[in-house]
Order: sequence, then C-alpha cells, then structure tokens
Amino acid sequence: QLHVVESGGGLVQPGGSLRLSCAASGFTLDYLAIGWFRQASGKEREGVSCISSSGGSTNYADSVKGRFTISRDNAKTTVYLQMNSLKPEDTAVYYCAAHDTGRYSDYVPGWDDVYDYWGQGTQVTVAS
Repeated sequence: QLHVVESGGGLVQPGGSLRLSCAASGFTLDYLAIGWFRQASGKEREGVSCISSSGGSTNYADSVKGRFTISRDNAKTTVYLQMNSLKPEDTAVYYCAAHDTGRYSDYVPGWDDVYDYWGQGTQVTVAS
C-alpha cells in the first residue's frame, strides 16, 4: 500500500519562500505521476502542479507559473514543490497525490484525472 506524506508547510511572509516535500513509501515512484493540489478555506480544491513519472514533463496552474517549481528524486522517493514569491492568496492546505500511470513516461495527468493516493496535507499560510 502506497503512503504519501507532505511536509514543509508553515507561516511565511509575503514574498517569501517555502519548499514542500512529498515522501512516498510502500511503492516505487517510477510509474507514478505526482500532483500538488491545494484547498483554501471555503474554496474548492484546485490543482497546483504535476510532474510525470519520468520527471521530464511538468504542468502548472496559471496562478503559480513562474513562482513554483516541481521536481522529483525517484531514488529518494520524494517530490518537491519549491514555492517562491508567495502571496497571501497562496494560503491553503497543500496536498500531494499519486496517479498510477502504469509506465515510466512523460505523461502528465490532468487535474480531473483520478489520483489514487492522497496525503493528509500541510498548511501553508502567507501573512505579514
């Protein structure tokens, strides 16, 4: 059974940076695309970024393009989300989720595709 656990959230001032980590256990990452999602209080969950199982392809929501960078280290079974130039509107609970693509490839699933495994989330608060 795959488990994913997020870490790295916290309180940061506007313009600051955080790096979130998504650690996987119980399964190889080689066939898994990993997505980051977030849910702000009173709002629907939205996709933030996704990376293919190979790491060769990525996707970003328009609201975070140029500020966030997703990367992965399959040897460490960890996916990272580097968040720079943070804004108050980035405040949310951030979740990572795994999508089993069945192969090592550059395929990036869409936000509405089924993500099979979800973490518990980590809170990110951007405030002065």
